[in-house]
Amino acid sequence: MTETRSTCPYCGVGCGVIIESDGTQITGVRGDPDHPANFGRLCTKGSTLHLSAAAPVTRATRLLQPLQRLSRGSTPQPVGWEAAHTLAADRFARIIREHGPDAVGFYLSGQLLTEDYYVFNKLAKGLIGTNNVDTNSRLCMSSAVAGYKRTLGADAPPCSYEDFALADTVFISGSNTAWAHPILFRRLEDARRARPDQRWIVVDPRRTETADSADLFLQIQPGTDVALYHGMLHVMLWDGLTDLSYIAAHTEGFDALRDTVRSWTPAEAARVCGIAEDDLVQAARWFAQSDRRDARDGRVGTTMSLYCQGLNQSAAGTDKNAALINLHLATGQIGVPGAGPFSLTGQPNAMGGREVGGLSNLLSAHRDLGNPAHRAEVAALWGVSDVPAQPGRSAIEMFQAAADGEIRALWIACTNPAQSLPDATTVQRALERCEFVVVQEAFSTTATCAYADLLLPATTWGEKDGTVTNSERRISRVRPAVAAPGQTRHDWSIGVQFARALEARLPERLNGRPTLFPYPTPESIWNEHRESTRGRDLDITGLSYGLLDEIGPQQWPMAEGEARGRDRLYEDGVFPTASGRARFSAMAYRPVAEPRDARYPFALNTGRLRDQWHGMSRTGTLGRLFGHVAEPAIELNANDLARRGLAEGDLVEVSSRRGSIVLPLVVSDTVAPGQAWIPMHWGGEVLGGRDAEGAPRLGVNELTLPTNCPTSRQPELKHCAVRIEKAALPWRMLGLAWLPQEQALAVREQLRALMGDYGHAVVLPFGREPHAQGLGGVLWRAASDRPASLEQVQRIVALLGLDGPETLHYQDRQRGQHRHVRLVDERALDGSTDRVLRGVLLAGDTRAEAWMKTLLQDELPAQAYGRLLLSGSPSAPVALAPRGRQVCTCLNVSEPQIIAVLGRCGGSPDERLGRLQGELKCGTSCGSCLPALRTLVQQHPCTAGTPEATPQAH
Repeated sequence: MTETRSTCPYCGVGCGVIIESDGTQITGVRGDPDHPANFGRLCTKGSTLHLSAAAPVTRATRLLQPLQRLSRGSTPQPVGWEAAHTLAADRFARIIREHGPDAVGFYLSGQLLTEDYYVFNKLAKGLIGTNNVDTNSRLCMSSAVAGYKRTLGADAPPCSYEDFALADTVFISGSNTAWAHPILFRRLEDARRARPDQRWIVVDPRRTETADSADLFLQIQPGTDVALYHGMLHVMLWDGLTDLSYIAAHTEGFDALRDTVRSWTPAEAARVCGIAEDDLVQAARWFAQSDRRDARDGRVGTTMSLYCQGLNQSAAGTDKNAALINLHLATGQIGVPGAGPFSLTGQPNAMGGREVGGLSNLLSAHRDLGNPAHRAEVAALWGVSDVPAQPGRSAIEMFQAAADGEIRALWIACTNPAQSLPDATTVQRALERCEFVVVQEAFSTTATCAYADLLLPATTWGEKDGTVTNSERRISRVRPAVAAPGQTRHDWSIGVQFARALEARLPERLNGRPTLFPYPTPESIWNEHRESTRGRDLDITGLSYGLLDEIGPQQWPMAEGEARGRDRLYEDGVFPTASGRARFSAMAYRPVAEPRDARYPFALNTGRLRDQWHGMSRTGTLGRLFGHVAEPAIELNANDLARRGLAEGDLVEVSSRRGSIVLPLVVSDTVAPGQAWIPMHWGGEVLGGRDAEGAPRLGVNELTLPTNCPTSRQPELKHCAVRIEKAALPWRMLGLAWLPQEQALAVREQLRALMGDYGHAVVLPFGREPHAQGLGGVLWRAASDRPASLEQVQRIVALLGLDGPETLHYQDRQRGQHRHVRLVDERALDGSTDRVLRGVLLAGDTRAEAWMKTLLQDELPAQAYGRLLLSGSPSAPVALAPRGRQVCTCLNVSEPQIIAVLGRCGGSPDERLGRLQGELKCGTSCGSCLPALRTLVQQHPCTAGTPEATPQAH
């Protein structure tokens, strides 16, 4: 076995991992105990990376050779790499010559490495001469970039993870940290355990697991963040809690902001936000450390803010970021240990992309595209005559331009805009109308791949070599553990080869040079990037691959001659602005871009699940990661169901002004009345069907709003107005099967092609990997306004392996009812033989779902049921206890198991949690379920009266 140190490819925490491999196959992964981001911890997603890299998954889901479609909608055919680059270069060169450089666009990803990013940024802005290069970081962090630049002068998070342990107050706004950044939440828990007087304030429209851990929770109305911060600043001014000496010495623009917030009294701000006035006042005083302003051991209390997509993904995203930073500047809570505004990055290398200028309005090393001197510096570094001055199109604008016929060629790398961009119908129209679409991707299963004229296979985690930068400005190495499979190539290499092919067709851009891309290795690219940072705020001229290998991950800046990177910024009170002072931003509060009305009375919010990642091209291959949240659903408050005569489990049609999808209802106390929540992950790959007019349903982003922040161009993904009505789809179908893992992955892809036959359809995995028999679970669900035809049912039966001699059948064609159950003999450990259920199809009448699903998924003995399995009974003919909701993914521990232990477990909350962990081991692996366990401890007191249940027993 070989061990390779690398970095996790998921969120912006930047956890170090140790990859175990046996030559050609990754066999295991664990957290790197020496990495300063995670010190050995991994969340549920990171700890299963090796399973998503297993050979059966790779064979079934990976794009392993270049493919070309001869016509739209046709099956792609293999093509060699040279022919692929020739085709791409010919098409791009022709479009550039006939329609100009701005007729092409590049859409990249925050999951690319810094070296990959650098090549494509130089390719577009340097060689082609267009600034139409943007990334999905536009959907993630561009408001944070704009907010930092507007107030502090540069895109630089000033804090470090070590500040978590030093803060007296932690202010979490617009971030469900417990789910989106679990390892950082573990560090926060550690900090509060070490310092019990540390206070947490959480601001969110939803009562999340993060909110449940708060000392003060402000459940504001969607989009009212600026009103909240203005109200808090009003309180600070009224109570004399601002730091006037800091304001005078290190800032400018305070008078204008003071005038702006004068009208935002606590009563008015609380009214707009929908919270109690006393809570707003308490939050302001805690933030300003009103009770800790007298020095304790020579130190005044400190406040650290953590924020993410709740602030960023908004039509007022830059204002929200800047308004929060105003509070830090007004109280001097910046540049000191344990204090500062800390934007939590959503993707693993969104920071690295920002560093190389990987957005349509940026240039390398945090240079501004609008600055002629900056453009000249980059042009000289690259060896081109100029860099275009006109900002390129941002993500939303780029796809709108393609839909309008203005952009004629798109190059999409390592991202899935057909699933992730808002207003998916417009994105679909853009991809269909665009003359030439190149998709550079590791996975063949993404929705965007279906629109590609040319598919180029890229390497992925465990195969790549380069660097990434995490949320705290820390640069880490990414190292390959195994060789690139099939004909895959590294993203930077694909970009370089395409650039060289294009150079032959655009020789006028070379200024007499043989090539602008003389890169034999990723390190050679990184060295050029490093030189571009010399003298800049993110100067990394003191770093090298060798030094990173020797001393480990480092934070920037780390200029030449420095021994280590800098923990925090602005400690001297000097900011990278013309005056050297930070700038207050006086903005007016603006309500949400699409207000609710009588036709669309609900406010829809979208966000992350704990165990899934983005479009699920990787996590969606693992049944284990669907244990926590098994299927798509929409969450509503119980009061809203009661008022509309709806019940949990009802299928409802959720419609916005842009489209509609169908989902089952789930009652939730996390959302307030009048609001709704759908996870962002449910795209057209897993959730589909057709509407009444026959148009395909494209997933959750068919609903969302493309309106974006005028400064950052980040779209409003946290709010849109929707209506919710019961769906007229009375005929239902449920299919479940255990199949050999590789076959299960292939069957799910085949079922995806059938979703359009129904008004609502879902295709997902289930199960727990690795299965003892190497099996994978397939879940198929469909609903329609009429029974499916016999041919349609038989097609599903065959795909689920229910057409063999081991299957029992029942059919009532007149009533559209079909039941098929497959039973096999399985030898138990004691040598006995059990009859177990391996596959089920219920069509027309699915009332037996609850117990049959439990019987199959938990692989319980089924011999006692016999032909009763075909009865369709809504209740189990033989007593059967369903496992219930899974809480701990790592150890497969369910909620009923946990409640049973808590019922006989007394003592303090910490003692009861310890007993729970001791018996069931839940929460002892990655720890992502710990917030849920603490909530269950609070909700379920000890009910037993035995000595075992007393505190003394512990």
